[in-house]
Amino acid sequence: MFSKLRGKFNTKSLYHAINELLTFLKKFLYLKQLKFNMLTKNELKYYSSLLQKKVRQKECKFLVEGGKLIQEGLNSNLKCEIILHTKSFFDDNKQFFEKGILPADRIEVLKSLDFNKLTDTKTPQEVAAVFQMPNRNSGNVLSGKLICALENISDPGNLGTILRNCDWFGIEQVILDGNCAEVYNPKVIRASAGSVFHLDIFEQDDFYNFLKLQKQSGYQILCADLDGQNIYNYKQAGKEIIVLANEANGPTKNLLDISDTKVTIPKRGKAESLNVASASAVILSELTN
Repeated sequence: MFSKLRGKFNTKSLYHAINELLTFLKKFLYLKQLKFNMLTKNELKYYSSLLQKKVRQKECKFLVEGGKLIQEGLNSNLKCEIILHTKSFFDDNKQFFEKGILPADRIEVLKSLDFNKLTDTKTPQEVAAVFQMPNRNSGNVLSGKLICALENISDPGNLGTILRNCDWFGIEQVILDGNCAEVYNPKVIRASAGSVFHLDIFEQDDFYNFLKLQKQSGYQILCADLDGQNIYNYKQAGKEIIVLANEANGPTKNLLDISDTKVTIPKRGKAESLNVASASAVILSELTN
């Protein structure tokens, strides 16, 4: 009998069939055990406290809300501690659970009222995950030909959008000074559209000395400033770090003192200034052209 079966199924197809069966059984068992409020009150309180910056930094964990962003996290090398969702999310998004959600250590179901404690949005997406932060500052070695650095970008939406732009234009490493918004702020994560999972981000309290060290390693410091030369006339030479600053205050004297060149986007209309996130897209497009 076995020889007859072996004639119909080769080893690879049999292995594939067994894996599919195991996956089905896991999903079936999960559905059978689907219950509300498997978390204790203390656990719910703990995970909801990750909405606070001080708790995130202490625990080295952060919350991610939304199926697409969670998938980005699961596809990265970050460890997922738990995934939390409502029953209605499961009923409406079964395909989400078919895309490899099992890497999480735990998957729990919450009532909508309890789930809302995990989010800062007005219309929760009914699924969230807790990830462990990577060791971002391990080594702090820059390797790219073009690096982006950010000074005093305190608005979470601007920071997230700039990170997304860096990711789009192939910038793999980003340096943040101590006055930038926190990378794991939920608003930053949403605005980045998952790019926080793709980039190597260095958070530097000693920002200016760090940039000086990079100059000794052969990097030129470009500073985006209204008084700079036309970006479209700028000729690149070697390794560069483009620094973008707070649009309201502009680059600080400390930054200007260590900059080799200042560049700007030429003004054509009557607007007083250009949003820093919008400016980053124009500048990065030109520097990576």
